[in-house]
Amino acid sequence: MKSTSALAKVHSAGRFGDHEGKNENTILKISEIKNLLIVQIVQYKNSTVSIKNIDVDGLKLTDEPLNVVSNSNTRILWNGPKNWLLVSTNKDLLQNILQNFEETNFAVTDLSHSRAILEIEGKEVKEVLKKGCPFNFNILEKNKSINSTYNGIAFTVDMLEDKPYKVRLFALRSFGETLYHSITDASLEFGYNSI
Repeated sequence: MKSTSALAKVHSAGRFGDHEGKNENTILKISEIKNLLIVQIVQYKNSTVSIKNIDVDGLKLTDEPLNVVSNSNTRILWNGPKNWLLVSTNKDLLQNILQNFEETNFAVTDLSHSRAILEIEGKEVKEVLKKGCPFNFNILEKNKSINSTYNGIAFTVDMLEDKPYKVRLFALRSFGETLYHSITDASLEFGYNSI
């Protein structure tokens, strides 16, 4: 069975908004990201297992709020107390995760097909996000993530790079099209290349 992209009916390639006469490097780039492994890992409240002893793809879970640990394939976002979101290009990692996190201490949920994922890159990324989200994006740095809302849609922001800015946005699949339209509308002022 073939899976259908969350944004298959709305995402199309091309240039949009105020892009005329602008250098290709100065306009935003918006793309849909597909085929990622997304796993939520939650440690039960009564669990006494130390997360310091657990290794996933060479990475350790962090207790530090908003922090992201990463390597070239995998990013682990702190999602709340004893709650992490693992995102990886290595889909075979799921078996390793299921072996490392005992079900008596952790709930492991594969969310891979339940999220719409957008990636936005360019110097105006934070301005686009400020248009629909109450968070102070001036303080968001590389390898930090937040959970908030964008025009009423719950979403997660993962700051991948800061020169130029590059973020990955995660929303429930059912809200993917609405988030996509909100983000692209907010991007029209700066011009964007939909990849």
